[in-house]
Amino acid sequence: MAEKAEQKREYRMEELAERAGITVRTLRFYRERKLIHPPRREGRIAWYDETHLARLRTISALLERGHTLNGIAELAEAFDHGRNVGELLGLGAPTEETPVRLTPEALADYFGDQATPENFAASLELGYLGTDGSEIVHISRRLLDITAALVREGIPLAAVLDAGRRVRAHTESLAELFADLVLAQGGTPEDLQRLRPLAKSVVEAELSMAMDRRLQGGHDQGPGPGPGPQRS
Repeated sequence: MAEKAEQKREYRMEELAERAGITVRTLRFYRERKLIHPPRREGRIAWYDETHLARLRTISALLERGHTLNGIAELAEAFDHGRNVGELLGLGAPTEETPVRLTPEALADYFGDQATPENFAASLELGYLGTDGSEIVHISRRLLDITAALVREGIPLAAVLDAGRRVRAHTESLAELFADLVLAQGGTPEDLQRLRPLAKSVVEAELSMAMDRRLQGGHDQGPGPGPGPQRS
């Protein structure tokens, strides 16, 4: 009895369609469009499992939110080829960020009609999103909330992601600079971790002052003066 309870639940086509709230004809159509993975076959019988049911419910939820089948197919392909969350976060790597587990429909609720295959693929490429079985994992609750807040302010998600890519390049350089500063003086990785809050404080203070200069009109100033005339 215990062995049977541990076995993964499987469904025949008719039962799966009924549980998903769709017709068998629709299920066949989704399978032909490769919106769901092929079933396990036992002779002439096709067996579906909970992952198929979850995908079908996701498709229905996204259709209700106005997504097209073509768009859902592209999202599914990007999702299926996304990086595993272990690869994304680095197993055992120290982090101060809290990952967030999301269903595809929850992600669509965050970003509405901007949860497009293109933006999803860009997020995967940037490393904001990874996959863990049937779930999507965002690497940082803070980044997810900030991104959603900027989109609510009217900034296109594609522009936010592009800015995130540029910020990533700058922060990688800053992290390398601070690590070199500590390690060059004989510091250890443990010292680097201990002094990490100082690095964050420096960046926060410098960014704050840079924003002050922008708000005071510094962004309207032209480039600084070039080198003076050379002596002959």
